[in-house]
Amino acid sequence: MEHDDTCQSSLSELRIPARYRHDWALFADWCAATDHRPIPASPGTLALFLHEHPAAVATQRRRLSAINTVHTRHGYPSPGRTETVRRHLDTARAQRLDRLSRLLLQRAVELPTNGWPTGLFGRRDAMLLVLAATGMSFIDTTRLRRRDIRIGGDTLQITTRAGERFRLPPDPETGDNPAVGIYQRWAEIQAFLDQHPGTHLLRHHLTEPTEVIADPLDAEQARQPLLCPIDRWGHLPHTQPMTPQSVSALVRAHLSERAPVRKPLPVRPQDDDAWIEPEITLDPSYYERGTTARRHAHETLDDLSDLFDEIEARADALFDDLCTVLDGL
Repeated sequence: MEHDDTCQSSLSELRIPARYRHDWALFADWCAATDHRPIPASPGTLALFLHEHPAAVATQRRRLSAINTVHTRHGYPSPGRTETVRRHLDTARAQRLDRLSRLLLQRAVELPTNGWPTGLFGRRDAMLLVLAATGMSFIDTTRLRRRDIRIGGDTLQITTRAGERFRLPPDPETGDNPAVGIYQRWAEIQAFLDQHPGTHLLRHHLTEPTEVIADPLDAEQARQPLLCPIDRWGHLPHTQPMTPQSVSALVRAHLSERAPVRKPLPVRPQDDDAWIEPEITLDPSYYERGTTARRHAHETLDDLSDLFDEIEARADALFDDLCTVLDGL
């Protein structure tokens, strides 16, 4: 009860522009009746509000403007400028995105998962295509951390930094959810690198996959970017996220079937990579010969010192002669 009184007190102190008071009051009353928080409101709360209050598009846009304005004037992000709310407001847009989502998932499934470095790029690119299939912006995609994605049942759940939640459920007809397997394969790469930093062993893992038992993420690993760039040697900088421009370019390339084709490279068996130090047998007179060589070099250098002194004296004499000639001109 005390919490409700505090909430009502804070709501009464909000500064609401006159033209938005009616729409804001409708939203605030609905939040109070359904036990939702009106400010800061989550995108899911706003989407549910719009769903339970159907109206013309112009009316819904006016309501969104009211709710967004109240949030921004009080220092909160606009909950209405999210993909979740846009889909509820624009059914045509939602239908286009649904078709695009199916195509992106199809492209993701077709990418290679094994081989070096094809499997590495294939798993990373498949993951970013899955994220694009949610309708998430490229900026939000690059801001995701490893802790922001998880599996709930057979559904892949992603939470952006702004708190917007995206879900990729199983196919209602087949019950399959390729997005879950794609995420697990990419998470396996990151877990493998947690245990074996560097690309040497990763090459063998992608050509002859072994079971990876992933430990719970520690604080540093949880903050690492979910998507990171890969250089031509297959190195993945854990702390460096991809840029929105690079994600956008890769998504467009895969959609147009113009993505870079990376041929698998041969990987030598691990036994051949093991370097064995050759056995060296020293000559019994090794140290004596070394001492003699150093003594001879010392004597030779002493002779060179005398020679350098003689050359320097001649150079000084030539310089004096040159100065005498110049004075006589």
